[in-house]
Amino acid sequence: MGRILAIDYGRKRVGLAVSDPQQIIANKLATVATHSLWDFLQSYFHQEQIDEVVVGYPLQMNNNASEAVLYVNPFIKQFKAKYPEVKLELVDERFTSKMAFQTMIDGGLKKKARQNKAMVDAISATIILQSYMEKKRRDKR
Repeated sequence: MGRILAIDYGRKRVGLAVSDPQQIIANKLATVATHSLWDFLQSYFHQEQIDEVVVGYPLQMNNNASEAVLYVNPFIKQFKAKYPEVKLELVDERFTSKMAFQTMIDGGLKKKARQNKAMVDAISATIILQSYMEKKRRDKR
C-alpha cells in the first residue's frame, strides 16, 4: 500500500502532508514555494509510492467555489495531465487555516512562531489529509 499526499495549494506557498504507508496517520511533510512545486513532486514521486493525492479545494460557506479556484484549477488540470495514473481527490479546505492556527496555539507555540505562514500551510495540509482519511474509513464501514 502506498502513501496519500495532501496538497494545500497557494499562490506563494504549498503546504504538503503525507500519510504513513498504512494510510492511518497524516504527517506534515514540507512547505515549498509554489514555483518549485513541480520539481518537488517529481522528486518525491520518484522516492515514494503515492497511491493518491488530495488537494484542498477552496469553497465558500454556500458551497460555491471561492475566487481562489482561479489558481487552484489550473494546477489541478496540469497535475492530471502530468500524472494521469495518480488518483486525485478534491477536499473541502474551509476553516483549515483557522484550525491550523488554533492547533499551534493549543500546542503552546509562541506568538512569533505562530506568524510562520509556511508552518500554517503545512499544518493545514495535514488537517486536510487526516480528515480525508477519516472520511474514507467511515465510508468503508
